[in-house]
Amino acid sequence: MSAVEAPPFIRTIEWDMMDKTKFFPLSMLSSFSVRCCLYPLTVIKTRLQIQRHNVMYNGMIDACRKIYKLEGFSGLYRGFWISSIQIVSGVFYVSTYEGVRHLLGRESLSLHIDSRVKALIAGGAASLVGQTIVVPFDILSQHVMVLGINNKSGKIYIDKLGMNPLGLNLEPGRSRAHISIEVVRSIYQRDGYKGFYRGYVASLCAYVPNSALWWGLYTVYQDELIKIFPIWFSHLFIQAVAGTLGGFTTTIITNPLDIVRARLQVQRLDSMFTAFKVLWIEEGLKMFTKGLSARLVQSACFSFTIILGYETIKRVSINEEYKSFIRW
Repeated sequence: MSAVEAPPFIRTIEWDMMDKTKFFPLSMLSSFSVRCCLYPLTVIKTRLQIQRHNVMYNGMIDACRKIYKLEGFSGLYRGFWISSIQIVSGVFYVSTYEGVRHLLGRESLSLHIDSRVKALIAGGAASLVGQTIVVPFDILSQHVMVLGINNKSGKIYIDKLGMNPLGLNLEPGRSRAHISIEVVRSIYQRDGYKGFYRGYVASLCAYVPNSALWWGLYTVYQDELIKIFPIWFSHLFIQAVAGTLGGFTTTIITNPLDIVRARLQVQRLDSMFTAFKVLWIEEGLKMFTKGLSARLVQSACFSFTIILGYETIKRVSINEEYKSFIRW
C-alpha cells in the first residue's frame, strides 16, 4: 500500500541534496531581486502602521499616491540601501531553516517528526537567528522610511506631516547619506548600542511565530493542494500558491504584533505593553486591521515570489543524482 501512495517525485528537496556553491549565491541574488521589487510595499506598510488614526494616509492606495506625489519615485524606496543589507541575514535564515529541518529529519534521532512540525520548528529557529542579525538595520531603515522627506528643486526637507521622533537635524539641502548618518548618531547618543536593538523582543514575538506559522502552513497547504490538482500539474506552481496562502493566513493572525514592533522601534515607547495600550487607546478594534491591506498585498507578493525563486534555486542546485526525481 505504501508503494502505491508514495509520490513519483521528491516533494521536498533536502539540505544534503544540494550543491551549496550554487545555492548560496543564487539565493542571495533572488532575495535581493524580490526585496528590490517589493520594497515600496514595505515603506507604505510602515507609514500606515506608524501614523495615528488616518492623519496622513487613508489606506494603501492613498499612501502610494501621496508618497509618489510629494516625494517622487525615490520616496517609495526610502531607506532601501540600509534595508538591503538584510540579504546577509537571509543567508543565515535559510541555512538555519534547512539545517534544523535536516537535523530533525536524521534517522539517528529516532523522533519521526511530522514534516509540518519540522517546518514549523525550523521556521521559528530561522527567524530567531535572522532577527538577531537584522533588527539594527530594520530600525535604521524604518526611521528613514517615516521621515516624509520631500524632493523639490534638488533640495531635501522634512515634510510638516512627517515624523521625526529622534529630533534629527533636517535642514534643507542635507543629503540622504547625511540623514542616515544622523539617524545612527542620534540613536547611539540617546541609547548607546542598546538603541539598535530597541524592540528586539517585540520583533521576536512578531516574527518568530510568523516565520514558524508560515513554513508550517506552507507545508500543510502544499500537501492539500497536491491532493486537489492532477498529477501532471506543475509542482513548482503548487508550491508558490501554497506559500501565498500560508503568508496570507499568517499575516492576518500576526498583524497586531507587527504594528507593536514597528511602534516600539520608531516611536521609542517603553515596552510592548505600553505599545499595546497606546495602540488600543488610539485605534480600538481597528488595531487588528491597521496597515493590514498593505501587509496582505506585500505578504502575498513576497510569499509567491520568494517561494517561486527559492524552490527554483533548490531545483537548479540539486545534485546530479537526484535530478531525475524532481518535478517542475
